[in-house]
Amino acid sequence: MTDTIAVEAKSARKTYGQGTEAVTALKDVSVQISKGEFFTLLGPSGCGKTTLLRLIAGFETPTSGEIWLDGKDISADPPNKRPINTVFQSYALFPHLTVAQNIGFGLEMLGRPRKEVAETTAEMLALVRMESLAGRRTAQLSGGQQQRVALARALAPRPKVLLLDEPLSALDLKLRKEMQSELKRLQTETGITFIFVTHDQEEALTMSDRIGVMSAGNILQIGAPRDIYTSPANRFVADFIGETNFIDATVDATGATLSGGQHIDIAPQRIAGRSGKMTLALRPEQLRIVPAGHGLPATLTHSVYFGTDIHCHLALPDGTELVARMQAAADGSAAYTPGTQVGLILPPDAIQLLED
Repeated sequence: MTDTIAVEAKSARKTYGQGTEAVTALKDVSVQISKGEFFTLLGPSGCGKTTLLRLIAGFETPTSGEIWLDGKDISADPPNKRPINTVFQSYALFPHLTVAQNIGFGLEMLGRPRKEVAETTAEMLALVRMESLAGRRTAQLSGGQQQRVALARALAPRPKVLLLDEPLSALDLKLRKEMQSELKRLQTETGITFIFVTHDQEEALTMSDRIGVMSAGNILQIGAPRDIYTSPANRFVADFIGETNFIDATVDATGATLSGGQHIDIAPQRIAGRSGKMTLALRPEQLRIVPAGHGLPATLTHSVYFGTDIHCHLALPDGTELVARMQAAADGSAAYTPGTQVGLILPPDAIQLLED
């Protein structure tokens, strides 16, 4: 292990129960998370992401495998012996204490001198931009303000790693977007390693340096947001990260043949020697709608207005349903009406070949 790795899971496995009733929540997961990185575990409910977070925190011990921190095996260390803090979905603030008292509480429990507690509390208040609310009770705060207090309290002891278990899930959409920017700012300014758990793809794409996509107790792909979005490892990742069109086809060296008999070109580097029945994947923004008689024939079934965009739902002759994203006109209208016959252009270098 190098000195650039903050946290490492080595074949970490967690099984609950025994015998036929045993449930394996985490299946021999291995991952390295760098110091100062904003790393996100992304996946649906029950995929094992929170279980992995709890193993790192020390709230659970692995059935097998190890958890390492700064080159040391901490698998058997209790939570209070790990320089790791956690922010949960419920912020668990003390309603009878003020904002400043909540932030300083952990430092006091660690026996830090009063002067240090006061100075660090003031520093954290400034970091989360809540100096003017230092004397207010937490019950008098909004959801976003309460979250800032929870973050400041977790950051005050200057942990080596901060774990965040879906901390934005209770916020409304607009506030959630604001807090995404705040979290990234806090992580950048403090330089602390953040490990963030979410099922929200937008949160993951917006904030992360790297993402680990999880399903059924496994990490299926690890990479930068752009890499995972543009080059998903399999159909699950492509489907979970953003919207994706899937088309069943037979692939050979010349391209792909659809079930309706139409042939489309695929960039040779995308084929890379593969052949046979495969799934083609394209993002809605990669499809181009053109007048009928060009490209693949398709019928516009309906459209959905999203303000700046319009999502056009289309059907190929064999019944395959696709979605193309186009820019809305100034008056918010679509260029086509339901039932219109159109053509679809599938850029050869944009087509991904996926296996299930």
